[in-house]
Amino acid sequence: MNKASPYILTISRQIGSGGAYLGQRLAIRLNASYLDHDIVRQAAQELKIRKNICTAAMRKSLPAGTRCCNQLLIQIPGRMRRPRWISSMTRISINAKSDIINRVASQRAAIIVGRGGYWVLRHHHRVLSVFLHAPISFRQKRVEELYHVTQSQALKLINSIDQERARYLKALTGADGSDASLYHLCLDTSAIGLEKCEAIILEALQARFW
Repeated sequence: MNKASPYILTISRQIGSGGAYLGQRLAIRLNASYLDHDIVRQAAQELKIRKNICTAAMRKSLPAGTRCCNQLLIQIPGRMRRPRWISSMTRISINAKSDIINRVASQRAAIIVGRGGYWVLRHHHRVLSVFLHAPISFRQKRVEELYHVTQSQALKLINSIDQERARYLKALTGADGSDASLYHLCLDTSAIGLEKCEAIILEALQARFW
């Protein structure tokens, strides 16, 4: 396989669908960098602020009901307008994260989970974007196990984050983040299982890049 030019796999996901789990497994198998919360950490370091301040900068700029969202905001050129509620601190945080993603994409193979990676790198010539989703029952069970919460707490968390991410991505890109046309590959992790999804993503990477 020719790996002379770095390739990037971006994983967008519904909470509880297994995005982080698969991203970490694929990073190990492919010997690629794994970026998720590290993007926030590194952005905070470069901005010389604490990670929680970097995260809070986005949350405080969101309207009530969207402050739990920690998704990456993207600079939208042309006809797309930034929502008025985005603060200057948020813009600085956004640009730092976007720069990190682009920098990594130019240097080495990487798996990028969330943070709007599919949109930041939409013009990158060696990127495979994947969207993982699953029915609420599957996601609920996983959230209960992962976060050690009750059924009602899991459902509340899922509903809240789903709504926040949907509003967030719609405001940023003008498109529905669950629109299949935005991604190269969409998988229902409950229908075929996480292990099979991992194999399919590997096959897709092989077909696209090697």
